[in-house]
Amino acid sequence: MTSFQDKTGSGNLVPASRHRVEFRISNSRFIATIAPAFSVAEAKEFIREINLLYADATHNVPVYQIGFGSTVVAHSSDNGEPSGTAGRPALAVLMGSGLGDTALVITRYFGGTKLGTGGLVKAYSGAARAAINEVPKARKILVHKCQICCPYKIYEQVSRLLRIHGGIIDAEDFTDQVSIQFSIPADLFEKVSGLISELTNGQIQIHIIADNQISVLPIS
Repeated sequence: MTSFQDKTGSGNLVPASRHRVEFRISNSRFIATIAPAFSVAEAKEFIREINLLYADATHNVPVYQIGFGSTVVAHSSDNGEPSGTAGRPALAVLMGSGLGDTALVITRYFGGTKLGTGGLVKAYSGAARAAINEVPKARKILVHKCQICCPYKIYEQVSRLLRIHGGIIDAEDFTDQVSIQFSIPADLFEKVSGLISELTNGQIQIHIIADNQISVLPIS
């Protein structure tokens, strides 16, 4: 997945990477692990990994929210904790956070002291909040994978134009001409295409190899 510097300020917020926070409450050890997940299958695979990593834990409470707006698929489980005290509070925090395409597992190692219903709700919602607050954020956008061929004499100008307008150079092939493969935010494609046409007096065009691919723009 290609990463971009944020040129547009648009897009939906997602975790930029996997992140983990850990703390103790009344001798119980809580570990909250959060990660981007762009499909239910990815979320389930992440949950499976955490279950294997912490196979000896008392509970591994999973939640995920895939998508944004009216197309959200959400899931939670209490994983053996009293009903409504773990997964549901954690999912409520996630759903109110503004993050989408997110999977989260809260691991608990029981320390011998019962927290009670209210204490569990507070612990699991607090763990979710801590992970969400600390994880680096990114914006999910759609990009076009493109290719352009140009003569050597304008290669530097073309390359600079692409980078200035949010493009990322993926590959270059130097033969009788320069073939540049690059990724560009989909909402900037028409603008960049017009600028390339203007630069080359309409002699060179951008060719789309794959359109509307998911990519992320880390937020600095």
